[in-house]
Amino acid sequence: MAQLSITALGTVLGVWAHPDDEAYLSAGLMALARDAGQRVVCVTATRGEHGTADPTTWPPGRLGRLREVEARASLSALGVTEHHLLGYVDGTCGAQDAAAAIDRLVDIIADVRPDTIVTFGPDGITGHDDHRTVSAWATAAHRRAAADARLLYATTTAAFADRWQDLHDRLDIYLDPDLPLRTPAEDVALEIQLDGALADRKLVALRAQASQTAGLVATIGEQRYRAWIATEAFTLAPTSGGALQTAVEHRASGTPVTL
Repeated sequence: MAQLSITALGTVLGVWAHPDDEAYLSAGLMALARDAGQRVVCVTATRGEHGTADPTTWPPGRLGRLREVEARASLSALGVTEHHLLGYVDGTCGAQDAAAAIDRLVDIIADVRPDTIVTFGPDGITGHDDHRTVSAWATAAHRRAAADARLLYATTTAAFADRWQDLHDRLDIYLDPDLPLRTPAEDVALEIQLDGALADRKLVALRAQASQTAGLVATIGEQRYRAWIATEAFTLAPTSGGALQTAVEHRASGTPVTL
């Protein structure tokens, strides 16, 4: 598959579940697009208010407010100023009215008129149910409102999975034994290897979301963390048909299925 260029992406709309999803999976893409003068808009479904192992110190209301501020600071480091927060409760996307959520995304797509929409694949990268649900919403909204826009799914490659297997085993990041994905290089539509100033810029964006990243950086060390986050990869979503697309459509209709 021929690799896309950043400028070919045109106006970019990212659709994600929690603050920091967009930075982990597409900070480099967003920064490069903004540096090239392209419009980038980010949508986040929740405030990530349950993203803590210490809810006594960080009750949902307090953590949600903090993560909203962190997200703005993180996006600012990438040059992104347009952010839509849908306000769903963290961890409950799968229980929401899917049709209403899709309608909201259709309205945003109609307003932004993106050339490219970026989101999770049906696997949700880590297997998180909110991630998988948001993927289904974005896919359904794309099919309804943005037939001319390409839809990119964030993915991981076999090379990435092999390089970082020891770290992934140690951190227990993935909720599904079949993850991380091992997407073959020939199926990757866009891969960005960040180094130098661009890698540092992504590090700044993620460090801005300290409530989620500070502990991890301390655990594995900043240099290893910087190397781990330095690859972003994307596949083109299938246009129609196939088991993967059927699964997405079931989830978007509120009927989750196992992929």
